[in-house]
Amino acid sequence: MSLIASDQLKIVIGLGVTGISCVELLVAKGDNFIVLDTRENPPKLAQFQKDYPQVKVILGDLDKELLASASELIISPGIAKEDAAIAYAVAKGAKLVGDIDLFCREITAPVIAITGSNAKTTVTTLIGEMAVANGLDVGVGGNIGVPVLEFLKQPQKQLYVLELSSFQLETTHELRADVATVLNITPDHLDRYDNDFKQYYQAKHRIFKGCKSVVENLDDPLTHPLLPSQVKVTGYRLGRSDFNIFGLLEVESDGQNSTHLALAGEPIMAISEIKLPGKHNIANALAALAIGHNAGFEIAAMCSAIRDFSGLEHRCQLVAEKQGVQYFDDSKGTNVGATVAAIEGLGSALQKSEKIILIAGGDGKGAAFDELTAPVENYVKSVVLIGTDAQRIAQVLPNSELFYAQSMQQAVEKCASLSQQGDVVLLSPACASFDMFDSYGHRGDVFSEAARNL
Repeated sequence: MSLIASDQLKIVIGLGVTGISCVELLVAKGDNFIVLDTRENPPKLAQFQKDYPQVKVILGDLDKELLASASELIISPGIAKEDAAIAYAVAKGAKLVGDIDLFCREITAPVIAITGSNAKTTVTTLIGEMAVANGLDVGVGGNIGVPVLEFLKQPQKQLYVLELSSFQLETTHELRADVATVLNITPDHLDRYDNDFKQYYQAKHRIFKGCKSVVENLDDPLTHPLLPSQVKVTGYRLGRSDFNIFGLLEVESDGQNSTHLALAGEPIMAISEIKLPGKHNIANALAALAIGHNAGFEIAAMCSAIRDFSGLEHRCQLVAEKQGVQYFDDSKGTNVGATVAAIEGLGSALQKSEKIILIAGGDGKGAAFDELTAPVENYVKSVVLIGTDAQRIAQVLPNSELFYAQSMQQAVEKCASLSQQGDVVLLSPACASFDMFDSYGHRGDVFSEAARNL
């Protein structure tokens, strides 16, 4: 195709937030590029054309020959690289990149890169707090908060802490992180990966490409990196601490035993000082300590950040207490692994007579729900199901007391009627929210308001 001069032509695919941030950078650099979007009328089109009248925009079906004429295809995380036209262009030699690569080309500061099926936002945020406690000027962003290219409009930070999704990592080649970690891997986004868990695993492990050091979750073999032996690896686990391993240690003082976070058998701080409930938050603290240790942070400053950290919205957040029953918003539990962690984390802290009443359901994104069976049997008294995949979840909980609700308000009211003093009501859907809500945040807000208004 000769409509566009193709001398080192770059093509930005997708006119969303990420695509527009890529355009801003390419315009500033004076690069030769055009923009494509499969939608006939993208929501931001009119404003974009007003801001960048000089940029050519082509809408509708992707032209594979045009794509193949480009040196680079810059795609947003929501666009599948398996699209037939994109796959054709890649086969013809076009390089597929994303905003993370564009960012890494422009900076010289070190990068801490964090991914995982669950807890990555919590750990990324906590690492950012640890960096601040260590006196560093830090930028925290990526898949959360600030899109990475926004950082380029500011003076360069001393350190960048990036949460990266599997979608972002698919198009990342030049990360070369100073510290990289996969916190955990459980099935997620299998609708994107054609129910091929191996593809999802491989996308996550792209975070290790060219990294200088690794933090490994020793409780999850799927996080183990296949890297040369000279790459520094620091492990953490919810077991006994050992050489170069962050873990737990029983400490006796004044005739009393207490459990501490520890490194190499030396206590660091008591787990009772962690504000957030549940063993999954102990694991998050250990992961953050290991990452910070590899980045050269001072232990005392990291402990101070852990003590001050009160968690994130919609991530096992205590939002109400009514008649002795606590209501936890874990709306960010959008996959089975996250919900299992929430149930086991909260359930293990309850007394024997106290139980969880769980609200679950939504769009399961093609995942299986079988892993819910055991934790629900161990810790959950009743389950209230909502959303598109309510019946699919019910099939793996044959021995549970099940109820159905048509709205979140109805679900919360049902939970209140099922609970008694000391119980916990937990919204942890194991599903995406878009069948009923605008986002997981919207879902969590509706739950929280309903709980507070009981």
